Amino acid sequence: MLKAYFRKHILHFKQPGGTSRGILTTKDTWFIVCFDDDEPETKGIGECSILRGLSIDDCPDFETKLQHVCDDIENWQYWLKDGLIEFPAIRFGLETAIKDILEGGERLLFHSSFTIGDDYIPINGLVWMGDYQTMRNRIIEKIDAGYNCVKLKIGAINFEDELKLLHLIRKDFSERDMELRLDANGAFSPTEAIEKLKRLSEFKIHSIEQPIKQNQWEEMADVCSGSPIPIALDEELIGIENREKLSELLDIIKPQFIILKPSLLGGFRQSSIFIQEAENHNIGWWITSALEANIGLNAIAQWTYTLNNILPQGLGTGQVFINNIKSPLAINKGYLYYDPMEKWDLKGIIDGNHV
Repeated sequence: MLKAYFRKHILHFKQPGGTSRGILTTKDTWFIVCFDDDEPETKGIGECSILRGLSIDDCPDFETKLQHVCDDIENWQYWLKDGLIEFPAIRFGLETAIKDILEGGERLLFHSSFTIGDDYIPINGLVWMGDYQTMRNRIIEKIDAGYNCVKLKIGAINFEDELKLLHLIRKDFSERDMELRLDANGAFSPTEAIEKLKRLSEFKIHSIEQPIKQNQWEEMADVCSGSPIPIALDEELIGIENREKLSELLDIIKPQFIILKPSLLGGFRQSSIFIQEAENHNIGWWITSALEANIGLNAIAQWTYTLNNILPQGLGTGQVFINNIKSPLAINKGYLYYDPMEKWDLKGIIDGNHV
């Protein structure tokens, strides 16, 4: 008989993570563990990760629903298909845990050249918001670490200072040498967006995520059609539950890219539908983590590799926490790789204690 339980884990940031929505110092996540009575040592582990104020399942009854799923784990096929539409983080965690146990409980979900250590995933270096000097130092750190694609969170400090930071990079690194991505997290108003995007475009920006707040489809459509910088939808996708609504959104807004976060969209099956619709509309895409611990990040990275997307992915967030789960994932010179010689440290998850 299949059984399951969950454990909550509070992740602590090494440095406060600044976004236009506020400063992050901690992040809640939950691990769901599945096992069969006949083979209790073989455990499948998934991560249910939410972003406060952003995930649609950031709600008081989150743990109640998670417990209900654990109590009724034998009906996991129902939960994955219809039972967790309003709880995408739990859906993602359950999908990962079931996939893990079916594959032998070794956190090897999608076998590939990546999981045997023969290939890597190009990733962008993430620079959180901060004051000018802090962001300047972080940009230099990413460049020194060998990244050739850097993503800057913008929208919280003075706009002129943000332009100075971009000038700092472009002074020494051309568009050919360094790809620049921006993430505004909805910081611009619809009336000011185009003017700001025009000024930002002087620095040869690859793309900008969510320049205005979500749920303004007509205004976002105007921004996408008038922007000199390609627009990528991110928060706009959260809460889209079916292919028809997604197709309608893409028809109206016509973005150049969409950003896929499996924890926020409801797992790999659901994210694959988003990819299919994007390609049907000739829209580019890439995958980004949603600040998962290494359990979730590992699953996303292994799945991402199988998609054969050559763009740098947003999978470099595993190093931002001081108490992450020790895993075979590592980063070197702007690439995420999996070292099969490194072991997982799952103490506190599979032994039933809090981490």
